Amino acid sequence: MSYANILVSVDLGAGAAERIRLAADLAERFGATLTGAAAHKVPPPILVQDLEDARLQDEANTRKVRAVLEQARALFAGAAGAARSDWLDALAGPITHLVALARAADLVVLGRRGPDDAEPGPLGVPPGPILMESGRPVLVVPPGLDRVRAERVVVAWKDGPEARRAVSAALPFLRAADTVRIASAGDAACDEGAEAVAAHLIRHGARATTHLARSGPSDGEALMRFAADAEADLIVMGAYGHSRLREWMFGGVTRDLLQRSPVCCLMSH
Repeated sequence: MSYANILVSVDLGAGAAERIRLAADLAERFGATLTGAAAHKVPPPILVQDLEDARLQDEANTRKVRAVLEQARALFAGAAGAARSDWLDALAGPITHLVALARAADLVVLGRRGPDDAEPGPLGVPPGPILMESGRPVLVVPPGLDRVRAERVVVAWKDGPEARRAVSAALPFLRAADTVRIASAGDAACDEGAEAVAAHLIRHGARATTHLARSGPSDGEALMRFAADAEADLIVMGAYGHSRLREWMFGGVTRDLLQRSPVCCLMSH
């Protein structure tokens, strides 16, 4: 298994160029096509006087939206460099557009905002809905990173469909890593199934070992401390959450890493 098509979300916010460069580096590493994606809804006319006024407003709004999408395309073209690439934009909601394109992607690359970052604007896509709705593994990139070496990988292990899918989705990274530490986190950590997963990964050529990570005020903090001590540059984990009032609510570890992980996280739901 390898990645043949990597999909990256493009906006005009802080960190967008770095995220594209990171995705382009992965595409070159795995021999994949890099697809850049952006979308923006055309706002409806307001205070319409008559049909002609509505038409003129719609045309003006469409021109403005297309200009924003052209800025995103130019940013993608410049940051992607020599990577084999495609560009797909749409006059649509950015989440809907990215979820639709994910059907033909092996990996989706998204950014997360830093605590001091401004909103990424109308092209911005938060990781949560894509994680839960796309059916594809998502690489969540923290601010400021333009490369993920994935030489030292930590797998956050909790035996269940989410973690199993994440391990399977991360195989191209895991096979190439120098070390793969399968860690069960928290005071109630249990490594049920971890040894079997390590043996499975070893058969795939990965250098996998099992560990318990029990120190921290929360399971997420314990996992991040373990990853820091291991000098990990990638965390692989299942994403746990559910929908409430049309918004996604995440489990503690998933929420902690989505908000605060200093390294890239490959997540699968």
